[in-house]
Amino acid sequence: MLYLLPAYLSEHSPSDYFAPAICDIIMNVDHYFVENEKTGRKVIKFFAPEKKQSDLKLFLLDKYSVTADLKDAQNMMKEGVDFGILSEAGLPCIGDPGNIMVGWAHKNNIRVIPINGPSSFVLALIASGFNGQQFSFHGYLPIDKEQKKKEIQNLENLVGKTGFTQIFMETPYRNNQLFDDLIKFLNPNTKLCIAANINDPETEFIRTKTSADWKKSKPELHKIPAVFLIGK
Repeated sequence: MLYLLPAYLSEHSPSDYFAPAICDIIMNVDHYFVENEKTGRKVIKFFAPEKKQSDLKLFLLDKYSVTADLKDAQNMMKEGVDFGILSEAGLPCIGDPGNIMVGWAHKNNIRVIPINGPSSFVLALIASGFNGQQFSFHGYLPIDKEQKKKEIQNLENLVGKTGFTQIFMETPYRNNQLFDDLIKFLNPNTKLCIAANINDPETEFIRTKTSADWKKSKPELHKIPAVFLIGK
């Protein structure tokens, strides 16, 4: 079996935000696909602090991975070894490469079991006040300045034409630059929601304002996990 396991959005997330089944699964599964070994071990310790770290066998699954790199793990799964997939934050396979192994599992008739947990973009969407019936999640915007400008303006146009909410994110250390670009390129009346530190009881920040209003009160987003939404 292949378990799709949620990770916390914040290290300060209360444990009762999560399904009790997660701890039981982690206690019984030793093999995991992770984007980063250090983060993977921290997440496992968060849910099952009594589990021996020495029992863990972690396989790197990042944006550079291809299924050919994961032959050892695949052979083990074919032999009946259970695996879990852990994202850096939130649910796996959304904004991360976990889908590679999920697709392979389906092709090889291995049961895939998703476990419920927090998704930053879904929580941001329901808290934004925007259209939650029709929306698009774009992951990360281009790094190149000119391409980013075109993409921001394209997303804004899509909101105007369709009413669909447009959702995207950025690497936390580039959040402030993205905010500056959004304020620079969006029309003053366009509504922008910023949802940062979601699920952190102390520092969670979710606000929806026009671009013009955001210009008057710039938030500090450097190295803070955040989701950005444009909508109506």
